Amino acid sequence: MQQPSIRVVRHERLDSSTAQTPGSQRFAAIHSGAGIESPIWGGLFLVKPGASTGIHHHGEQHTIAYVLTGSSFIRWGERGEFNATLEAGDFLYVPAWILHQEVNPFQRCLLRMGCSSAARPNPIVVNMPDDFWMMK
Repeated sequence: MQQPSIRVVRHERLDSSTAQTPGSQRFAAIHSGAGIESPIWGGLFLVKPGASTGIHHHGEQHTIAYVLTGSSFIRWGERGEFNATLEAGDFLYVPAWILHQEVNPFQRCLLRMGCSSAARPNPIVVNMPDDFWMMK
């Protein structure tokens, strides 16, 4: 049996062809497309100033994010009834199946690192219609 090896993924090798949500951009680092067979996915997540993501969930995957710079506002729940503000240095845990939306109303760029884990090594992203919370 071959021993696994540590892998380094340089920033110029991040892959934007991973699953996306409107209003944001994901850049995959740890994923099967990079030849890394792992039960987790890891990468960067960007919400530009003044932008919001679409309402979405990650299916059976749990997600962890870390706010590298800037601030963020997140909404979640069946109708978007819960919210929290995150600052640089904060961690965020999003349980599987939780509907959520990231908002960056601030002028600074929001950059986050995300990590998803499930039986599938690539992110699950289920985007909902823009008016999903209004329909409930």
